[in-house]
Amino acid sequence: MAKIFCVANQKGGVGKTTTTVNLAAGLAKVGQRVLMVDLDPQGNATMGSGIDKRTMELSVYDVLLESASVTEAAVLSEKCGYHVLGASRDLAGAEVELVSLERREKRLKTALAAVDADYDFVLIDCPPSLSMLTLNGLCSAHGVIVPMQCEYFALEGLTDLVNTIKQVHANLNRDLQIIGLLRVMFDPRITLQQQVSDQLKAHFGDKVFDTVIPRNVRLAEAPSYGLPGVVFDPSARGSQAFVTFAQEMVDRIRTM
Repeated sequence: MAKIFCVANQKGGVGKTTTTVNLAAGLAKVGQRVLMVDLDPQGNATMGSGIDKRTMELSVYDVLLESASVTEAAVLSEKCGYHVLGASRDLAGAEVELVSLERREKRLKTALAAVDADYDFVLIDCPPSLSMLTLNGLCSAHGVIVPMQCEYFALEGLTDLVNTIKQVHANLNRDLQIIGLLRVMFDPRITLQQQVSDQLKAHFGDKVFDTVIPRNVRLAEAPSYGLPGVVFDPSARGSQAFVTFAQEMVDRIRTM
């Protein structure tokens, strides 16, 4: 049975896509069968997985409108070792089209149920806004992984996200919970980041992942080559941290 996780944060620029593609590559490296779903119309996670969004025949847009199945639309990224259900420009229009359709927030959940036995992990890269696309992601997921920088404004954004997750849990998806908070772009030399990190641990306890992803130039460079950092430069500190995080995720799921 596949474990489905959204990588979500309502604040933009916190490293959601970087986290999604590198965790997917890290999980593939530790022997897991992974599907990465790109729900962001920008398609950055698709391009960052070595798949050209301009040449895809089918995308997550077709799956949401039920004109294709996940099996038909997903493609294998051979360099990265995981399957990609990619996003194309059409996805921006899906927002409007979904509004008038039946079961509009459960369409991704229904589609993923058909491939439940084919994967160990499904990772969903959500847009930064709370949209119909994000809602589809949250309704189909068992939990949310929250990447966040250890900065003051990130704490404020976290409060909004926790409230959103509570509302979705109460009204649409009883399985939904926060799996954990992942500290990303972390620089231990900055006192404020250390303080915010300590605050997070004091408040959220074991919901904060042990792995910390350091600020790393190679991770930032990787998308321009159309690859996750874990594949682009496996020896980089950031890449090694993501592989460690992938193993922590596998261990955490066993104890859930």
